[in-house]
Amino acid sequence: MTHHALHRPFAPAIISADFKTYPTDFIVKELMPVDFSGQGEHLWVHVCKVGMNTAFVAKLLADWAGILMRDVGYSGLKDRHAQTYQWFSLRLPKRGMPALEFDELVKNHLKEGESLTLIAHHWHDKKLHRGTHKANAFTITLRQVAGETSAINAQLARIKQAGAPNYFGEQRFGRDGDNINQAKAFFEKILSSTKPYKPFKKDMDKHSLYVSSARSMLFNALLGERVRLGCWDKAVTGDVFNLDGTGSIFCADIDNEIIRRVSEQDIHPTAPLFGVGEPKNTDESLRIYQAVLAQDEFELIKNGLLKVGVKLAQRPLRLRVHGLNWQWHDDSLTLDFELPTGSFATSVLFALCENLVENPKTPLMANGVLTDSIR
Repeated sequence: MTHHALHRPFAPAIISADFKTYPTDFIVKELMPVDFSGQGEHLWVHVCKVGMNTAFVAKLLADWAGILMRDVGYSGLKDRHAQTYQWFSLRLPKRGMPALEFDELVKNHLKEGESLTLIAHHWHDKKLHRGTHKANAFTITLRQVAGETSAINAQLARIKQAGAPNYFGEQRFGRDGDNINQAKAFFEKILSSTKPYKPFKKDMDKHSLYVSSARSMLFNALLGERVRLGCWDKAVTGDVFNLDGTGSIFCADIDNEIIRRVSEQDIHPTAPLFGVGEPKNTDESLRIYQAVLAQDEFELIKNGLLKVGVKLAQRPLRLRVHGLNWQWHDDSLTLDFELPTGSFATSVLFALCENLVENPKTPLMANGVLTDSIR
């Protein structure tokens, strides 16, 4: 893994492992607690997809229903090289199911190695918006695991108890980190002009990706320094804290109560997502972050983000790993856990494994369904 070659919270117990050998080695399920009304003009469909990204499935569903892309809703983006369970909503004012059978859609549009299965559908009076689901459940299988079993079990127990550094995952940075290179070129262009930044509508999604990647890179650098200093999961003077499982942040003097709450993962220290605004961190916390951000390599990124006008925000340094359990099958290790949205399963693996080798293979397919031979 190379997405944030920074510092690890503790020495990885796994020397190496194969990752995503098959789509079923990386299973993601949206946890979407919705009480469907059974009425309204929005058809919510629950699908299982393999070998396709979310945007492609959304376009396929729009074509199936004969509607515009703007009338398709989904909560979050899901990996392509994985088996993912995801909800979409389709706005159908006449409340009629699409004429084409779903199986015909699948048969006519999918390539080898891809599958799309309709699991359930419900009528609802609201569109599905981004960020609606609050968590994802993961089942991840690592193969050809190299390392001492007892040390790996101990490391997993520690992650279950202490959490993991809340790094942004490599998918945020694109193939070989190319999003950062594109972000730098974008920032150089807008900074060379004296005009205020004002994007054309057609460029907004692309520019948003650059901004997100750039802020994520800076955050990973700040978190990496806290890991190096051994205080990614401890409070330092001047920290801004996040209440676990919420977007709530607050400042507080460090006393025994704050130390206890941090230890119990009720609250987490945070680092800034760089942007316009007065720093909320103070004292020692601010000095740590200022020293990192003062590095020359970040100057272009910072100036570009300020010109775009993105607002300062905070992100917790620690990722709480809910319900972590694991099972061994010879030299394969299967992990089950839940994470809140906005966090990355690869960050859990990064705290566990020194070297992950992504080695996707085309699954055996039978009528668009994964066969048991690779489960």
